[in-house]
Amino acid sequence: MANRRLLISFAHPDDESFGLGAAIGKWVDEGVEVYLICATNGDVGTIPDSMKDKYDTVAELRLSELHCANDILKFKEMFLLGYRDSGMMGSETSKHPDSLWTQWATNPDKVTRDVTKVIRQIRPHVVVTFNKYGGYGHPDHIAIQQATVKAFDCAGDPSFDTDGLEPYKPQKLYYNAFPQITLRMRIWNTRLKGQDPRRMGVNKDIDIVKILDHVEPVHTKIPIADYIDLWEEASMCHQSQGGGRITRTARWMRHLLYNKQRFTRVYPAPTRDIVDEDSVFAGVTVD
Repeated sequence: MANRRLLISFAHPDDESFGLGAAIGKWVDEGVEVYLICATNGDVGTIPDSMKDKYDTVAELRLSELHCANDILKFKEMFLLGYRDSGMMGSETSKHPDSLWTQWATNPDKVTRDVTKVIRQIRPHVVVTFNKYGGYGHPDHIAIQQATVKAFDCAGDPSFDTDGLEPYKPQKLYYNAFPQITLRMRIWNTRLKGQDPRRMGVNKDIDIVKILDHVEPVHTKIPIADYIDLWEEASMCHQSQGGGRITRTARWMRHLLYNKQRFTRVYPAPTRDIVDEDSVFAGVTVD
């Protein structure tokens, strides 16, 4: 039987490990061919001063960390689209003409075509991307999410040209979903420490309350408890971005909070907002 194929369409080096490291490990162990789109080079990311002299550019550093993670996660193939990292919403870097955010605003057909080409080339049964808020409101997350949703439809449209690649429509589309309980606990813990949950992260530009406000319904939960160690190992590759974030939680708590990976099913659209799947491949016909 042909292998099941899954495409993850994310924005930066580190999104794959921080967001889906355990799920990727599970899928690969189960024989799924997992592919990754990484839309930007991460070249605007903030990195520690101690790492600035190890590579000529931030992009080289970030991409080396991605390749480290790939050695652990074992993607079938990675597609690096090479857009410039935009930085956070409203920043000067987000206005750079080569940034993904600006490219999506000014030339959406090009970004859509880049994603559509990958879909037609690898012919995934399932596509996974960010939710409509881009997880935490990052403009690159929002741009690649919107481009992926559009490409999901364009890929099956014979009138949409991609240099001779045959049309192909994937069977399912998902958004990666945050667990609400984890977000609520983080907000509570942050406030308990006297911190502002609306100004988190190294640059104080992460608003956890807004993340919670934009959480979407969960329709699929897959068990990932056996892959939490691998998740941490892949995350540790991204040292410049605070790799190994879940190691800051006690081991027993990790297995309690992170034993399931959650997804919002977008296509086929659910009839009710309930959890009715334990696999993103439920109902998929493998060609």
